[in-house]
Amino acid sequence: MSQPIDPLDIDKLASLCKRRGFIFQSSEIYGGLSSTWDYGPLGVELKRNIKDSWWKTMVWERDDMVGLDAAILMHPDTWKASGHIESFTDPLVECKSCNRRFREDHIDADSCPECGGELSEPRMFHLMFKTHMGPVEEDAAIVYMRPETAQGIFVNFNNVVTSTRKKLPFGIAQVGKAFRNEITTGNFIFRTREFEMMEIEYFVMPGEDEEIHERWMDECLDWYYSIGVNPEKLRLRQHESDELSHYAKATYDIEYEFPWGWGEIQGISNRTNFDLKAHMEMSGERLTYFDDKSGQHVIPYVIEPSLGVDRAVMTLLVDAYTEEETESAAGKKDTRVLLKLHPSVAPVKVAILPLSRNEKLAPLARNVYDTIRKSNLIDGHIQFDDAQSIGRRYRRQDEIGTPMCVTVDFDSLEDDKVTIRDRDSMDQSRVPLVSLEKELSNKLKS
Repeated sequence: MSQPIDPLDIDKLASLCKRRGFIFQSSEIYGGLSSTWDYGPLGVELKRNIKDSWWKTMVWERDDMVGLDAAILMHPDTWKASGHIESFTDPLVECKSCNRRFREDHIDADSCPECGGELSEPRMFHLMFKTHMGPVEEDAAIVYMRPETAQGIFVNFNNVVTSTRKKLPFGIAQVGKAFRNEITTGNFIFRTREFEMMEIEYFVMPGEDEEIHERWMDECLDWYYSIGVNPEKLRLRQHESDELSHYAKATYDIEYEFPWGWGEIQGISNRTNFDLKAHMEMSGERLTYFDDKSGQHVIPYVIEPSLGVDRAVMTLLVDAYTEEETESAAGKKDTRVLLKLHPSVAPVKVAILPLSRNEKLAPLARNVYDTIRKSNLIDGHIQFDDAQSIGRRYRRQDEIGTPMCVTVDFDSLEDDKVTIRDRDSMDQSRVPLVSLEKELSNKLKS
């Protein structure tokens, strides 16, 4: 019997992520670098599974979508045309006492949230990182680390249309790194200066944009549901007119209810034809689509579903983290920590656990491990774990979110059966080895 207990503390989650190999502080041996994080052995698996699920849903399962991987460094005129050089700023205030700096729109009081001191007048702070391209800095061209992946899609519009012959409406999807010199970071990996994005620019005929915008909101929410995010923790919020980006006709955020409150995890914007028009004017190239029905060239409108991979990781970790109070048959109470991750994104799909390191069990346990690891029915990372007691190993696999554990015991040597243990219910079932792959596959898909 188990019962959920206290709500999640973010420091507790960060501690688990470090201890179990999900996320480490970047450059930790040198004291770390603020708001930068490294993904460990389990973190990269979780992150990869999220990206693979998104790509499968948004690209492979649709016939109106293609992919792109544009360069991080782009011609500086790209950012002039997009408006980033002129407008990509946040209001910065500084405490006159402790010299801490904050985004003005992120604080509710007129005084410093750290020490209560007087704040300076706001000034605009540019969010793009600059670097230099060329062997000598004094003579080199200034280039920027991209703050979004979208512009790489817009400048390649003609190339994609010509090479794929796609007809409107169609989309271009991209996954890649972006960089923003944020004033205020924090809440673990929620707001960082280096992050990964999954973006779609979906090109539509003018006049069809509002209907398609509505449709994309539903499809994006459905993806979060499909990877196990609690629907009660998700909501849509429309941007007010005074918070819309300079390019946007309308924007909706998908927000998740984190321990500190509601936070944006995805934006779905109607960018109109702002970007294509801006790049046409700056470059002199025609970025239009020939509409066979009207016989005219049109500048498509764009619907942009855009989300951060790191925020998706954060959402799943927070949503999955569970502490349960358990009681053994002998009446002993204990706390079980587990990540109730959906099997599609869990970093380890199945763990093979010999009951002990007894030399009689080792050959069969290794054979089961090799069979499941090479199975065509189970897609994902399989782990072999024989260190410490079986109870400790179950708890370790619970804590990293492994949906199924397979135990090889001494009876297995006689009856050719193993035990499957379910992470969430802790129920156990005895299964013949000949049907193990199919049983695991069915359980992981259910």
